[in-house]
Formats: sequence, structure tokens, C-alpha cells
Amino acid sequence: MDNTMIQSQLINVRNFLEITISELETYLNETTMHELKQEKPGDETYYKGILSTIRRLLVNSEHCLEECQIILKNTTFHKAAAEKTLYQIFHGCVEEFFTPRSDVWYEDSRSAYTGAHAIRFQKEAPDSVDRLLKNLEGSFQRIREELEFYETDYRTKMTQSN
Repeated sequence: MDNTMIQSQLINVRNFLEITISELETYLNETTMHELKQEKPGDETYYKGILSTIRRLLVNSEHCLEECQIILKNTTFHKAAAEKTLYQIFHGCVEEFFTPRSDVWYEDSRSAYTGAHAIRFQKEAPDSVDRLLKNLEGSFQRIREELEFYETDYRTKMTQSN
């Protein structure tokens, strides 16, 4: 891919991350554990895991946004750095959204056929968490489809360079 296409993709991803970060920050700043338990009485340890996973997603997104901004600010566009960053965004943000390490939620692979939302919780979750993830899901799905190429391409380049 040429530099202008990769640069355009990086700008697109930067915009996606800015919106995502804003939504995640707003949710975390306005939501307490007490409110989650009032909203839907449930497993406090599980709720803590959900909030921790959302925080992790926020931190990963902020880090990736900084990387995008640094690359886009440079007077010379560094294609290799941009490709590596897009690869990192695919794994650190997008894949972490659909399949978090904590396993508090997961992606239902059948959702693509049913048109339903893909995120399923391991246990009952408060409605506000469900709404947040459903609100973000479409954007994450779109970015995943756009970045799958970089994931495959970057891995191929790394294998060939060894």
C-alpha cells in the first residue's frame, strides 16, 4: 500500500480512537461500583472485572492514540511505523474489545449470521455496561474489518524478515 492510503487509514483510526476514548472516559468517570450494584444486584467481583476490563481498553486506546498522533505529526511519514501501529491497534484495542483477556465478556461468532450484537457477558451485567458495549461495537467491527489487512500483512513482513 502506498503512503497516502496508510496515512489516511491512520487518520481514520485516530478519529475512531478519539471517539472511543471519549465514550469510555465518560462512562468510567460517571459510573461507580455502588451504582452498578444498584442498577442490577449481582456478583461484585464480576462487576469489578468488567470495570477493570473497560479501564484496560481505555488505557490501550489512549496509548494507541498517542502513537497515531506522533506518527501523523512528523514532517516525514514513516510507513513502517504506521503499519506497526495499525497492527498494535488491531491487537491491543480491537481484539481486546471483542475478546478481553479477563473473559468477562466474549464475542458470539454466530452474531454475524443473526444480525444480533456480538458481545455476550459471562454473567448478568448491568444494563449501562451492556449499552456502552453495544454502542461501541459497530465502530469496533468496522475498524476490525479495515485493519485485518494490516494484521496479516505485518505478520507476513515480520516472518519474511527473520
